[in-house]
Amino acid sequence: MMQFCLIAGIISIIISGISIGAWTNGEQQRANFFSETKEHRISRTKITMFSGLAGVIFLGIAGLIWYL
Repeated sequence: MMQFCLIAGIISIIISGISIGAWTNGEQQRANFFSETKEHRISRTKITMFSGLAGVIFLGIAGLIWYL
């Protein structure tokens, strides 16, 4: 169970980083910002928040299982 929570947490954090553009340089980030609509930006932010929150929760559960 701990391995599942750990893997799910890591994958969720990676999805969150990819969808928010955390691993792009400044030029690419600026190009992405100006090439997308406001609605697309809002939906991308929702995906990021949901997957990031799920990742933190899964990693927290894995940590609790590890210590208990």
